[in-house]
Amino acid sequence: MSLLNQKTIKETVSFKGIGLHSGKQVKIFLKPSEPDTGVVFKRIDLKRNNYIYPNFSNVTNTDLNTTISNESGIKVSTIEHLMGALFGLGIDNVLVEIDDEEVPILDGSAKEFIEKILSVGLKLSEKPIKVIKINKKLQIKKGNKFISIEPSKLSLDIDFKLEYQNQIIGNQRNKINVYEDDLTEIFKSRTFCLYEDIEIIKKNGLAKGGSLENAVVVKGEEILNLDGLRNPKEFVNHKILDCIGDLYTSGYRMIASITCSQGGHYLTNSLLKKVFEDKDNFSIIEIQERTLPHTLINRSLLRSIA
Repeated sequence: MSLLNQKTIKETVSFKGIGLHSGKQVKIFLKPSEPDTGVVFKRIDLKRNNYIYPNFSNVTNTDLNTTISNESGIKVSTIEHLMGALFGLGIDNVLVEIDDEEVPILDGSAKEFIEKILSVGLKLSEKPIKVIKINKKLQIKKGNKFISIEPSKLSLDIDFKLEYQNQIIGNQRNKINVYEDDLTEIFKSRTFCLYEDIEIIKKNGLAKGGSLENAVVVKGEEILNLDGLRNPKEFVNHKILDCIGDLYTSGYRMIASITCSQGGHYLTNSLLKKVFEDKDNFSIIEIQERTLPHTLINRSLLRSIA
């Protein structure tokens, strides 16, 4: 059985914690799923119309998180860290049962998702994976913020730049190859905010569950968390984690090169909408080791996509 075949988890794994924005306690259960079913969320606190698909077209809010909704208005919010973990681990199919409307923030990163999923292991199917290969360069701009996507031979490269006037955050930049680099620091990087923004965020009904246990808080030239930063580029690395999670709302892993400055959930979602508005912008490729498309020449490198 090929490593390039679709994967799910071997057995059910559960998480519980507080919702960052709702402040509610919530439980989720990740369950094994059949090939070609993809990632699916199910609100088990509801009896009807309770399935929500994490597709870019179902994204209904991008204000400090990514929220998806179904046609009945049933929603699940703050999906990006879990989606980033699923993308990073190469999980194609999984049922996510959740008993409220927001994925728990845990420690503010994808670390616990990664560790628990790896503790139960992954299961290979007999179905080959499918990937999106970007065919054209596209760009979205909003003021001084932008994100672009362009063709790549075999990799998913993300080049992300972050600029803050705050001296602690400052100007940070990191470039990664999602399929070949060690992403440990990306998955461990926590969400963050400026201390002076907290009151405004809470006035807008958000961050009700926020604390120093699930976010890095920067006040002037000081990090309020006693343990400090987990890595020198934790701020930009967390933005990359968000970007990976939001990209997975395409429904596939991706072969592309992405450049982003000051980006966030809105820009990534807008970019995906632009990609999918024209079929000439992309190709969906089913990858099998014996019949690799001629455009994907290097078989050994291609294995890293798995």
